[in-house]
Amino acid sequence: MKSKFHEKLKKIKQDVVEMGELAQSMLSESIVALEKQDVKLADKVYAKKKKLMEMDDDIEHRCLQAISMYQPMAKDMRVIGSSLKLITYLARIGRYGKDISKFVTEIADKPHVARLVSIPHMSKIVDSMISDALNAYKNQQPVDIKSFVDRDDDVDSLRNSIFRENLTYMMEDTKKIERCMYYIMIARYLERCADHSCKIAEKVNYMATGERVEIK
Repeated sequence: MKSKFHEKLKKIKQDVVEMGELAQSMLSESIVALEKQDVKLADKVYAKKKKLMEMDDDIEHRCLQAISMYQPMAKDMRVIGSSLKLITYLARIGRYGKDISKFVTEIADKPHVARLVSIPHMSKIVDSMISDALNAYKNQQPVDIKSFVDRDDDVDSLRNSIFRENLTYMMEDTKKIERCMYYIMIARYLERCADHSCKIAEKVNYMATGERVEIK
């Protein structure tokens, strides 16, 4: 019975990582589609939403089933509890990628304003946060809390900078208002993805150590 439980738990963890990689790819590819004004790639990102939601439902079902059937204790319970939280954050990250891909189709026929301001740079920071959080989960290791705090602060600063810069462009030229509004929304979405990465890091740290930390 115990061996069977750990086989199921191992599969849950593998699927959480796979879901995380899917969500991460949706976000990163949506930014690539934005940079290249690639509507076909944006459509592919949007189409991944179905698989993301299916994985979310399936993993949640198996986590709850494992709790009810095996009544896990200690670290095993922390793994399942953390996995349930992770899939929620990962689903949100993926959905933000889906939403950004939809924006691409709206403005793909217009030239970029100021080379997309700092959105590509901001995206790379967020992507690194997601990668580090997923790797820590995969290896059941504590995360570098200070690194997440520093990067989250950088993302917040970039979001504010992008907001101010786009306001200037909109005031200078009303024809840029639509594109700049989308940029502001995308920066907000990336900021939220960074926040979700921090929440994942908190849960992974708890899973690995049994200690709760808060990334502020």
